[in-house]
Amino acid sequence: MAGAWTECGVPALGWWLIAVGTFRSAYTWSCLFGSAALCSATYSEIPMTGVHGRTVAVWTQLSCTLCFLCAFNLNSKPVYAATFLSFVYALSHLGVECVVYHTISAARLSMFIFIAGTSMVWMLLHKRNSDGHGPRPRSATKKI
Repeated sequence: MAGAWTECGVPALGWWLIAVGTFRSAYTWSCLFGSAALCSATYSEIPMTGVHGRTVAVWTQLSCTLCFLCAFNLNSKPVYAATFLSFVYALSHLGVECVVYHTISAARLSMFIFIAGTSMVWMLLHKRNSDGHGPRPRSATKKI
């Protein structure tokens, strides 16, 4: 079953991170070049200035790069930690924007919660299982 999810040496979590990185890359392009596109729609409660859009784009591109790096280097602890923290920081920032400053609606925040939440839970489970805390392989059980 695990072989079905691994293609070209990339496990399922890696493919998920590639998909998230691709989504983030599209968001970056929207923030850089689209005045009324995805980036402007996220922060609908305030007028989006050019500087704000470019700042969000660069921040998002950095997190996109981390997703791609982590997808191909799941065993690198520093890259894995930086990618995980990028999800924590993004979700925390957007949560504060929603709850404190009211610049993003809860409905728009739900998409980010789904993507970041799924990524963080999956990364925590992957890390736990790769540290030897997951189910033991069948060949490791003793037969008496």
